[in-house]
Amino acid sequence: MKLVFFNDFTLGVMKGDSVVDVSDVVKDIPHTFPQDLLAGLIARWDDYKGRLQSAVGQASGVPASSVRLRSPVPKPYNLDCMAVNYMESGTRSEPAPKNAFHKSASGIIGDGDTIVLPDIAATIFEHEAELGLVISKRASNVKAEDAYDYVFGYLNCIDVSARGVPAFYQMKSRDTFAPIGPWLVTADEVPDPQKLPVKLWVNGTLMQDFNTDDMAHKIPQVIEWITSVHTLEAGDVIATGTNHRGLSALQNGDKMEIEVQGLGRLHNDVRDDLKRTWSRETRLDRMNKGEEGTTPQLTGKYA
Repeated sequence: MKLVFFNDFTLGVMKGDSVVDVSDVVKDIPHTFPQDLLAGLIARWDDYKGRLQSAVGQASGVPASSVRLRSPVPKPYNLDCMAVNYMESGTRSEPAPKNAFHKSASGIIGDGDTIVLPDIAATIFEHEAELGLVISKRASNVKAEDAYDYVFGYLNCIDVSARGVPAFYQMKSRDTFAPIGPWLVTADEVPDPQKLPVKLWVNGTLMQDFNTDDMAHKIPQVIEWITSVHTLEAGDVIATGTNHRGLSALQNGDKMEIEVQGLGRLHNDVRDDLKRTWSRETRLDRMNKGEEGTTPQLTGKYA
């Protein structure tokens, strides 16, 4: 099942290219905010799954193109992101030590929303395409062999980064720096999350193209490690990391799309009021030329 929030955060289910309003089905779930509703539904999934399927089967819905899709996970308690969690297509000799960071839930935006590059002295703003997973129930000190029991579903995530600022917090937790969506796909529709192509396009040009089988620390180890540090709740999100070779500069007017196989395609625009520019080369392009670091800024403030 593919769950969405649309318009004024009405809960829906995708039916082909249409959205079916299922708010009446879940109206008895106690909630104050959309995230409460999602968490409550996840916690009661066994009770509501059949009702939702019945409602979707009896309705035609409205075209998804006629509504505003919101992030399917609007404001989780925790948005944890794995750092350096890919083998970079075999170019790393061994996995990096497990590492992660919190990203502010206030940075979450949905399909069609705009990433705003702030007026800060960043050396570059980059996209990081990632497979995200959503937690199904309270998770503390989970063993790797039990980890998939704690996964409710999967979605596309983009970790936007402002490189070169003094602290990691400033790099990652800016408003609009966490696009998620367009919908949340339940785990039963993703047979093997460790064999999923991940693609990201900027202005129609494919920039990132890798597979989740290149993940250094696999999903069970990620869940085991994060839940050994702190407890996760139903509806929390883990972004599992990216292959950095295709990273490139985001800049004003860009149109970005990400698609992890089976999870739909998430679209986001980019706005930079300073209209700074960078070369379009990727990190792999620079590596192939024997150059280190990210591509330098070409024009605009802070160049």
